[in-house]
Amino acid sequence: MRIFFVSLFLQCVTFVYSQTLLKPDKVFDGEALHSNWVVLVEKNIITEVGLESKIKIPNDTDIILLKGMTLMPGIIEGHSHLLLHPYNETEWNDQVLKESPVERSIRGTVHAKNSLMAGITTMRDLGAEGAGYSDVYLKKTIDLGIIPGPRLLVAGPAIVATGAYGPKGFHDGVTIPLGAEEASGTEEVIRTVRRQLGNGADFIKIYADYRWRKGEASQPTFLLSEIEAMVQAAKSAGRYAVAHASTPEGMRRAIKGGVETIEHGDGGTLEIFKLMKEKGVAFCPTLAAGDAISQYRGWKKGSGEEPERIVKKKASFKLALQSGVDIVFGGDVGVFTHGENYRELELMVDYGMTPLSALKSATSLNAKVFHLPNLGNIKKGFLADIIAVEGDPIKDISKMRHVQFVMKDGVIYKNEKITK
Repeated sequence: MRIFFVSLFLQCVTFVYSQTLLKPDKVFDGEALHSNWVVLVEKNIITEVGLESKIKIPNDTDIILLKGMTLMPGIIEGHSHLLLHPYNETEWNDQVLKESPVERSIRGTVHAKNSLMAGITTMRDLGAEGAGYSDVYLKKTIDLGIIPGPRLLVAGPAIVATGAYGPKGFHDGVTIPLGAEEASGTEEVIRTVRRQLGNGADFIKIYADYRWRKGEASQPTFLLSEIEAMVQAAKSAGRYAVAHASTPEGMRRAIKGGVETIEHGDGGTLEIFKLMKEKGVAFCPTLAAGDAISQYRGWKKGSGEEPERIVKKKASFKLALQSGVDIVFGGDVGVFTHGENYRELELMVDYGMTPLSALKSATSLNAKVFHLPNLGNIKKGFLADIIAVEGDPIKDISKMRHVQFVMKDGVIYKNEKITK
């Protein structure tokens, strides 16, 4: 048996054998923490999990010792935008209007690699934001092994009610690229859903509310009948729909219309969250996006009074916890730096979740909600998407800032400090 210890930083694919035994101090299997467990991987499948004394290890197995570390399933990011970069670098309007889809795709390849190296082995991308189907092609190049990155589930352009999305502020004779595809009326929205699915979208993102004019508060956009039509069109194709919604009425229409997740939900009430729980709709709060935008606008985090946006977000998150609705991990990364996905985990804990619940959200729960039956757990027969961090993240969620080992589909992409 070849035994490796943790020594020299390796950024590329390395050490791919027929059998690999991973020996950490602890294993978080997506549900609970276990001491003295080992994990045996054959090619890209987890074949054994448990105490080493109870596992038959083949003679030609390579062993990787992960001393002082906790092994866990790869993180499943629930709300990202690979085609965006932080708004304090370039405002959203300028990214849509001035950066070509080619430039944005090149940036996206870097964002994908940074995400993978941060332990994100699966990512749900919630819209190309004016870059057409560039997310579909990023997914293709990752799947073909051309660039490294997480497994992707992509929404394509997303769908917004005619007149409701931006960039705005131009006279009616100017044609500009929009951040989502416009549609209105049941026939047109059905046609748009089918076109997007045919062009490679894995699911449909609906903007259930938005600002009709710059500076105004969000208002509902699509009628309930239009949302129902989009959801049914997606379901008939074996797909599903999710909704951007931050107002109570926008959320209510999306829930009754049959979407599977609500994104943002800043204005959610206890009644709305209970309705979500009743209907089996999960909640993706995107805490880190609001936190980042507030800081871009001048908030000095940790000192002084919290902005109204943060106060309201904490209140709505507390109501969501109280309701018992499923809360999925997804930070709206792209608004802030790709690879810093840990920000959402830390805020989930800061706003009232236990570290264990937050880690479940980022692994087993997200796998369940996103229809990924062979991911999100360290279990026999599951795909070998596995990461490791130093120490115990259930005691200290900040340990997730420094992912030291990344295996995706049985291939090791990162292993800090390996020596024979």
